[in-house]
Amino acid sequence: MVAGYAAGELARRGIAPGECAIISADAELPYERPPLSKSFLQGKDERDDILIHDRAFYERHGIDVRLQTRASAIDTDARTVALDGGESVGYDALVIATGARPRRLTVPGAELPGVFQLRSLRDAAAVRDCAGEAAAAAVIGGGFIGMEVAASLASRGLRTAMVYREERVGQRVFTPEISRFFEAYYEDRGVCLARDARVRSIDGETAVNGVTLGSGERIEAGMTVMGVGVTPAAELARAAGLRVDDGVVVDEFLRTNAPGVYAAGDVARYRDLLSGTYRRVEHWDNAVEQGRHVARMLTGDGAAYVHVPYFFSDVFDLSYEFWGDTDGADTVVYRGDVTTPSFSAWWVRRNCVVAAMVMNRPEEEREIAPRWIAEREYVSERRLTHPALADTT
Repeated sequence: MVAGYAAGELARRGIAPGECAIISADAELPYERPPLSKSFLQGKDERDDILIHDRAFYERHGIDVRLQTRASAIDTDARTVALDGGESVGYDALVIATGARPRRLTVPGAELPGVFQLRSLRDAAAVRDCAGEAAAAAVIGGGFIGMEVAASLASRGLRTAMVYREERVGQRVFTPEISRFFEAYYEDRGVCLARDARVRSIDGETAVNGVTLGSGERIEAGMTVMGVGVTPAAELARAAGLRVDDGVVVDEFLRTNAPGVYAAGDVARYRDLLSGTYRRVEHWDNAVEQGRHVARMLTGDGAAYVHVPYFFSDVFDLSYEFWGDTDGADTVVYRGDVTTPSFSAWWVRRNCVVAAMVMNRPEEEREIAPRWIAEREYVSERRLTHPALADTT
């Protein structure tokens, strides 16, 4: 995704043919990842629908796209990238956008046919094909990917169970009240929730037929999808001597500690000027904006990357958006009724909004949330709960 959006920005800014190359181990042109767990998995979108640019775009702008090509080493002194097969490519500037790898449970049966992870278009296509044959599915993980995959499979008519180790769904970000809303929403739509549960084994002889939990309970399933987090794919950067600490460490301009080398997207741990900390963000919006930003850096715009973290999610017939970071919040204020599909939540630290979630609320709430977070505006609880949010002081 970083490569696709960087290429678009470089083309818009007039890069000459032959000045940009994309080296990708993937078999597909750069594509959007959010549909993989939603519209593509549900069969509403096909491969060409989720491409960031079609092949003609890259050809028209003289951008060399090398698919199914792996980089094996980076020499930051010689400014070259070695490729599998022996070829070496030189660079004036290099953007590392290797993303992240999904974690895999190490339990008996984890390698059986019918056990999937969801990261690439190839993964999503395999899950979708299997879902067309299976009657029941177990989704392991109660985070955003697990929630989206479970909702998509249930919407396709599969008997779906969601298994997660935490006490409640979305626990890393959601408040208990928000978790309760979503858990009830899923159960009302037939999803079986196994809370505070560990997977003992994935069962089957030649293919998956169920999942056994630590309690001994067994869940029947013809397929299993793991959504248990990711690890930044930083091995290439580490071997090149770049600073790595939960991702490739970059400054507020997305520069690594090597001249001419940048990192962006899921693999980058960047200096966030809004929070004063380093953070790594694994969401679509961050990959889009960092891809565009590094392209601007390479064409003479020296501004720092300043951006409020943002993501969105679609589950069943619900859509919601989330801005900011809940860490350190001392108060949460709700607007609307958190037991219904129309509410917003506002995380506050010392009378400043640091995060917000908005679902089926007036447009002003969507517009105000990122601005208040970015500007660290003082917001009283009275203002947050007043019907006229934008006009009250």
